Amino acid sequence: QVHLVESGGGLVQAGGSLRVTCTASGRTYTMAWFRQAPGKEREFVGRITWDGSNTYYADSVKGRFTISRDNSKNTVYLQMNSLKPEDTAIYTCAAQTHPTSNLYSSWGQGTQVTVSS
Repeated sequence: QVHLVESGGGLVQAGGSLRVTCTASGRTYTMAWFRQAPGKEREFVGRITWDGSNTYYADSVKGRFTISRDNSKNTVYLQMNSLKPEDTAIYTCAAQTHPTSNLYSSWGQGTQVTVSS
């Protein structure tokens, strides 16, 4: 079982930037970020392949958010720029831990990101 731990959340003003980090206890393949705002369903934010060669983003964050990874540190980053109040949510990372499975089998506990207007 691979454990994921997020960090770096916090409070930021609209228009500002924040970077959240997800550190894994072992090897991961494709990793993704999701978010859930109060009273709303969980939303896909973006994902990155195991080697970092390919990323994909939800339309709501495209051009503002960037996912990257450092496999030497088992860490994935979510850089969030031009933040909006509607980006306020708990951000959770998820990992595919098997090379031939698309299942996100490991999930972190989440980190709160709050964007004030």
